[in-house]
Amino acid sequence: MNTTQAVVGVDVSKATLAVCHQVGAHMKHLAVTNTPAGFRQLVRSGGASSLYVLEATGPYYLAVAYHLVAAGAQVAVLNPLVVKRFIQMHLGKGKSDRKDAQWLLRYGQQQVTPRWQPEEALLVECRQVEQVIELLIRQKTMVHNALEALQAQPVVSPAALAQLRQTLLRLEEQVQQLETKLLTTVEARYPPEMQLLCSIPGIGRKTAAYLLLFAGGFTSFQNYRQLIAKAGLCPREFSSGTSVRGKARISKMGGALIRSKLFMCSWSARRANGACRVLYDRLVANGKNGKLALIAVCNKLLKQAFAIVTSGVPYQADFIKKATLPLAF
Repeated sequence: MNTTQAVVGVDVSKATLAVCHQVGAHMKHLAVTNTPAGFRQLVRSGGASSLYVLEATGPYYLAVAYHLVAAGAQVAVLNPLVVKRFIQMHLGKGKSDRKDAQWLLRYGQQQVTPRWQPEEALLVECRQVEQVIELLIRQKTMVHNALEALQAQPVVSPAALAQLRQTLLRLEEQVQQLETKLLTTVEARYPPEMQLLCSIPGIGRKTAAYLLLFAGGFTSFQNYRQLIAKAGLCPREFSSGTSVRGKARISKMGGALIRSKLFMCSWSARRANGACRVLYDRLVANGKNGKLALIAVCNKLLKQAFAIVTSGVPYQADFIKKATLPLAF
């Protein structure tokens, strides 16, 4: 239980911040705007030496979190699901911004919370470029489907056809330009890591860059299991007693983009990567379906990537065999 540091609960929304901090035996509530002026008022009210507990609510918490860290305060940013389970565990009833801020305060007082620090600005910018690329790819798919549907009709407007083709070409150019910029930036930031990851059969230059962005250069993970869990690729069992026998699936909690990239890589890795090929063949021979075996290959690729980047040794079949163990399904 946190008894040495004052705790401030901050429930973040797009326009306002609901604040709760304890004064003696009483809870004091405050509402400020989600603007720099509101942030200054928040620090004056809660103090620069306090621990501020927030939820990761989309992009809206970032500005206040950056301001608090710059002001010298300590910040904890929690997964909303963790807070929700905490409230349920204490049989909380009802919901409002004031109550949510109070629950965040209680969480910070009762639980050990890791301190949040802003990420490197270059990585944040690269992830924003990555998000725009994915948005443009989705738009390109929509335009491509619309173009096919238009061409299948017996009567086709030349103006509509020309406009869709022009839009599709422009989107392809934009995606290519942004991908080139992103890869160049990541290679300049992580030159040795890029070379190490590209030495793994099945992982190309683009996937290596996305993986480095996802893992933040592999500096915040103590073992490969944490990396697999963040990617949402860890198996999750669903069974209870003798009656509940659900199918084991991956958790899919976070990392959707890197999962899709790794799944595409798994097709080539099961042929070119010796350890992945052995794993895939063994699972298929044991009766597992091909998709599950490919997911196991994705796990193997992450394990190889972690071992290679953290050791600084390029891919070697014998080294990988000793450094990682087969994934049990």
